[in-house]
Amino acid sequence: MQNDFKEAKHIDSYKSVNTIINKDSGEALKCLPESSVHLTVTSPPYDDLRDYNGYNFDNSTLSSIIKELYRVTAEGGVVVWVIGDATVKGSESGSSFRQALLFMEHGFKLHDTMIYEKNTSPFPARRNGNRYTQIFEYMFVFCKGKIKTSNLICDKPNKWAGHTNWGKNTNRNKDGQLKETTDIKPVPDFSPRNNIWKYNVGKGFNSSDKESHLHPAIFPEQLAEDHILSWSNEGDIVLDPFCGSGTTCKMAKKNRRNYIGIDISKEYCELADKIIAKY
Repeated sequence: MQNDFKEAKHIDSYKSVNTIINKDSGEALKCLPESSVHLTVTSPPYDDLRDYNGYNFDNSTLSSIIKELYRVTAEGGVVVWVIGDATVKGSESGSSFRQALLFMEHGFKLHDTMIYEKNTSPFPARRNGNRYTQIFEYMFVFCKGKIKTSNLICDKPNKWAGHTNWGKNTNRNKDGQLKETTDIKPVPDFSPRNNIWKYNVGKGFNSSDKESHLHPAIFPEQLAEDHILSWSNEGDIVLDPFCGSGTTCKMAKKNRRNYIGIDISKEYCELADKIIAKY
């Protein structure tokens, strides 16, 4: 699959996929065709927790980005928005909830509120403190209309695997006898997982590429892959409007999806291109 790094000035109304675009997300999204993207997986800058090379992410910017995301998302398409909250002056910011409501105001449906649990070894809460250790972020799954693709990951072992499921038959004949059960099938080995996903995090876990850690806020590549497998099919277009070191784009390519990455930092775009070129 061909991969080319292109600055936005070389993009004319966006005519290609498998491209990293070096431009402000709000402006770059305007170049994408309407209803062209099947899945977006991203983690936006929030609450000034990291330095994104001077990028200003205020409510006005967010609103325009969400508006464009709705326009470019195909009917039945999905946006996965990974976000947490900073604690400021003793109170969590609530940015995650406000952003979720803003998505709904722009027409998206909130399909699921999922949890990204970080399997890490943070400093435990102080015994004389007043707050438990924060080890999760939200993964809001938004959809445009009725969700089109849903490939639920089945990796939860079934306790009754190998037994027979006789179904639930409470229908009776006129004489009062239960009708013969016809829906008989073996219990499968695995069922769909729940909506709390746990990942090892930290250097050496988030990515198999050492260069990825030059970006300050990389999320686990397995997280990106799991969402890509869940909400898209081979050949679909996967977008990350804050692509950073290219985790989402890399996993899209590995799983035979097309990708579009956008980032305002030329440094991160070049880093993403270098990493993706390996696959």
